[in-house]
Amino acid sequence: MEKIAKTSDEWKKELTREEYYVLREKGTERPRTGKYDSFYPDTGYFVCAGCGNPLYSAESKFKSGCGWPAFDKCFKGGVDIEVDNTLGMRRVEILCGKCDGHLGHVFEGERMTPTNERHCVNSISVKFVDEPIPEGLEEAKVV
Repeated sequence: MEKIAKTSDEWKKELTREEYYVLREKGTERPRTGKYDSFYPDTGYFVCAGCGNPLYSAESKFKSGCGWPAFDKCFKGGVDIEVDNTLGMRRVEILCGKCDGHLGHVFEGERMTPTNERHCVNSISVKFVDEPIPEGLEEAKVV
């Protein structure tokens, strides 16, 4: 997948202030405030709010109680990870595979789903598309 490269000024012109804070500055929205936290569609999919890259199917979204939208798998190539081992703990950041926008973090080993992954995603980082999933997209674990 070809990466999107834009300057900070270009991103600021395209994104709202809140979207820029989360997607480009790696911010986090407050828990239970995002519009997709309690949104559970039967069909459709979620894309990156910055570039429209398909990330998650509606089917992969589950109720975790964490305060942010949670997904147990993503579309192959839709998400990249960066592992951060600073501060004495391991954190796995999830980024859009196309524009490197910050989505949230992946947590492993909680046994909430068969994949044993919880993608904890900021609502503001994604947009819901109420259409059939484009052909050729397959879902997989990211870690």
